[in-house]
Amino acid sequence: MKTLDDEGLSPRPTRLLHTMLRVADLERSIEFYTNKLGMRLHRQERFPQGRFTLAFVGYGHESTDASIELTYNWDQSAYQRGTAYGHIALAVHSVAKSCASLQAAGVSVVREAGPMQSLSPDRTSAENIAFIEDPDGYQIELIERR
Repeated sequence: MKTLDDEGLSPRPTRLLHTMLRVADLERSIEFYTNKLGMRLHRQERFPQGRFTLAFVGYGHESTDASIELTYNWDQSAYQRGTAYGHIALAVHSVAKSCASLQAAGVSVVREAGPMQSLSPDRTSAENIAFIEDPDGYQIELIERR
């Protein structure tokens, strides 16, 4: 495969832009991701012809960092999550403190803070992790990164 095109640019993808989640209540989801998880609302776009609204949230600037696209379809009030979906992972300074703070704010903690149970043979210590759920039941892993 050719590494660069005629203009000196890679033909391969260069950056993860966003991950999309379908949500049942856009305002509730925006409140969760911004107020509870500390993300910023980058932008919101309404598409009346398609009957949906998009909201992009994230930690960094949308032009340089990956975002989450929250998609609200006006005529849909619930979704089934497939078994192929796993989770979103977020870095935190202290999993235990983050869980306590989020739980006090009403966030569902579905796996308490603690070491990852399964270690590969090349790992000498376990990462501290936890899982929470967003308002639509999507799981979010919290991974301790100091």
